[in-house]
Amino acid sequence: MSTMTSTVDKSMMYALTDSATMLRRNLKRMLRYPSMTVLLIGMPIVFLLLFVYVFGGALGAGIGGAAGGRAEYLDYVTPAIILMTISSAVQGTSISVAMDMTEGIVDRFRTMAIARVSVLTGHVVGSLIQTMLAITAVLGVALAIGFRPSAGVGDWLAVVGVLVMMAFAFIWLSVALGLASKSVEAASNVGMPLVLLPFLGSGFVPTDSMPMVLRWFAEYQPFTPLIETLRGLLMGTPIGNNAAIAVGWCVVIALGGYLWSTKLFNRESSR
Repeated sequence: MSTMTSTVDKSMMYALTDSATMLRRNLKRMLRYPSMTVLLIGMPIVFLLLFVYVFGGALGAGIGGAAGGRAEYLDYVTPAIILMTISSAVQGTSISVAMDMTEGIVDRFRTMAIARVSVLTGHVVGSLIQTMLAITAVLGVALAIGFRPSAGVGDWLAVVGVLVMMAFAFIWLSVALGLASKSVEAASNVGMPLVLLPFLGSGFVPTDSMPMVLRWFAEYQPFTPLIETLRGLLMGTPIGNNAAIAVGWCVVIALGGYLWSTKLFNRESSR
């Protein structure tokens, strides 16, 4: 029994060490290609500025009534932009995974004495760090132009936990999409629905302002409860059962992405 336990401990230690090595590799890639990071962060910031300064006056009046304006709309739309930051940032994960799979580096890794799980783990943890940095940058811009959340310390801790949970789920999905892509070009486009779906939810306008069919879709797609949970924590609006639904969606997406990723990666490894 002690021999078996020692073997398991060594295997776990090797897996952790190899995963740390792969994480350093992915962080170095992020530093080596800063244009990708700037692009993934820049798009949500452009959308934030566009919607607040171009459409914010009219949309804010529609949301806040006579007292509504750009400030009210900024508070309303920022949670959606934060979630869009996650879906935008994880597109880089699909591209990085597709690059590894198509350029032959993974075949080289398979000939080395490294834990197989470390290859995907390095991508996931590296992307999680990059995504949280992107969220910090976007949130900083939102605060600079007037975003004023009412969240307390406990709410902010909950916000961080929810954001990490969301990012983790979508990162695993993006890993699977990268593995399923036949080329880097395909990987750069396959995650586009993740960027567009917040527009078809409650992120930019309330769902009750939409036509019936679109409203039904908006209320039952995963991004609406995710956005409403963030909005409730940041702005003190009612959350209702959105938090439980958001957690459920994250679990389903993370588990589905993980199982799909490992299946695709193991299939490639057996060839």
